[in-house]
Amino acid sequence: MKKTLALLLAGLAATSACQKDSFLEPRTSALTDETVFTDSARTIAFQTKIYSETNFSFNKGRWSSHGNTEMDTDDAEYRYSGGGQIAVILYSGTHSPLNLPAPMNDFYDTPWYNIRRCNLLLSKLKLSTVPLSARTRARMALETRFLRAWYYHELLVTYGGVPIIGDDVYGLEDFITKPRTSYADCVKYLSDELDACAAGLVSAPAQAAADYGRVTSGACLALKSRILLYAASPLFNGGAETTDASLAALVSYPTYNVSYWQAAAAAANAVITSGQYSLVEDNTTAPGYGFYSLFLQRYNPEYIFFYNRAGNRDFEGYYFPPTRGGWNSMPTQNIVDAFPMKNGLPITNSASGYVATNPYVNRDPRFYNTIVYNQAPLFLASAAGPAPVNTYEGAPNDGFDINGSTTGYFCRKMCDALTSANGQRGWPLLRYAEVLLNYAEAINETGQPTLAEPKLMDLRRRAGIDAGTNGRYGIPQGMSVAQMRDFIRNERRIELAFEDQRWHDIRRWKIAMTVANGFNNRMRIVRSGTSPNFTYTHNIVPTIRRHNFRPEMYLMPFPDGEIRKIPGFRQNPGW
Repeated sequence: MKKTLALLLAGLAATSACQKDSFLEPRTSALTDETVFTDSARTIAFQTKIYSETNFSFNKGRWSSHGNTEMDTDDAEYRYSGGGQIAVILYSGTHSPLNLPAPMNDFYDTPWYNIRRCNLLLSKLKLSTVPLSARTRARMALETRFLRAWYYHELLVTYGGVPIIGDDVYGLEDFITKPRTSYADCVKYLSDELDACAAGLVSAPAQAAADYGRVTSGACLALKSRILLYAASPLFNGGAETTDASLAALVSYPTYNVSYWQAAAAAANAVITSGQYSLVEDNTTAPGYGFYSLFLQRYNPEYIFFYNRAGNRDFEGYYFPPTRGGWNSMPTQNIVDAFPMKNGLPITNSASGYVATNPYVNRDPRFYNTIVYNQAPLFLASAAGPAPVNTYEGAPNDGFDINGSTTGYFCRKMCDALTSANGQRGWPLLRYAEVLLNYAEAINETGQPTLAEPKLMDLRRRAGIDAGTNGRYGIPQGMSVAQMRDFIRNERRIELAFEDQRWHDIRRWKIAMTVANGFNNRMRIVRSGTSPNFTYTHNIVPTIRRHNFRPEMYLMPFPDGEIRKIPGFRQNPGW
């Protein structure tokens, strides 16, 4: 008789196993361990399946084909407002351990599905019956260990410490009693795993062309950089939302220690000094053109780990206005205001040159490559080229609060604004700009803000911001740690906008109670007469739905069913 299923891992066997003696989807495949792992092509295809879901959190259509965590921040507003939409449930705070709709369970399920796949593959790669060379099996094993760490890191930033199961492979008849591993031990396990993988894998420049897109040593180092940066952050570095010491150790380092920031800085610096990556820079074609074009290039020196795709218009279909075949998520006025001017000064600085009645002139070039604003030129098929987008009130199709934008904006980030051709692109899951920002953030928190400046200058120069007479690209001199912290956080927000970063960032920085607890801002645009004169009114009415954030929401709750399966498996604070 089958034993009681425990933890999700046993449930995984039911989902990733079609039947008791098989493990691949769908049920009709009738593939077994033997038929897959005695065939080289099927063994490689099994690993490809693991690769194929690394994008699950980044995916713009993650929930119901049109939502992800972007809409649960102050950067984007959701097209839909129904209380049953997953993004709305999350940002409204109506979820609970007893009320986690099936799509929302992908926070928990998808990583565990793939951790089990990784362990199964690792167990088979040790066998001589797998018809691959010893060298190929060794490389695949290292790649698979990286992929396992990737899925663990998704769990870690969402829930805090989770059970570390090593190489165990559980099935339907296993009774699992694994408790949660402490947060510190999770971080050490992943850090050690990634170091070992980096030591055995080739660097990005040394990778064979046929292997492009596979894990490299640089990807291992970059993921370690992210994990250690998250671990050093306020939520996890002594910032648990509980006074229970034993629970605090499961969800964080119990007490703050600057050494975690030092470790994060060293990890980011290891990627930088490896010489494997560089920013895509082109300010000759147009200011900031490198920032625009890098997302349309399958091969570029900035992508460290990415989800490779055939020719596609993935982002255009999701972000563009209705007249261009899109319309799902709209940038907010909040993020628009975060972009500085082309001289690098914030719009709140009286010396910046910002004009509220003409708010879109002379902005940071990244603004034009991230935001579709009123009258922004964007490819239109009927015009056979770029044509202005009209987001003013009453404009047909794309207009403010008609059938168009709920904020006055659409998104252009990662999109081809000049043609209707399929883009030869991958989805950026880890890129070099993030590593530069990781280093800047971590080194500043060690009390050395001036060491962050060169990395920020590199990013701003690539962005197309003017160097200025002092050659500082608008970066103030003599900033304190607190001032530099705010500067870096804003720079990270605009550089990595819509790249699956903001939701993690506002939680790990513990600022979500401030920035994601109320209505987002939007821009109402009214056209005067028949001439193209516009009146811009900032936040005259609130956005569709209020965002509600409570302290317990800094970590997601485990599904209640999982808590009840395991004696001693503890729920997250406040849930």
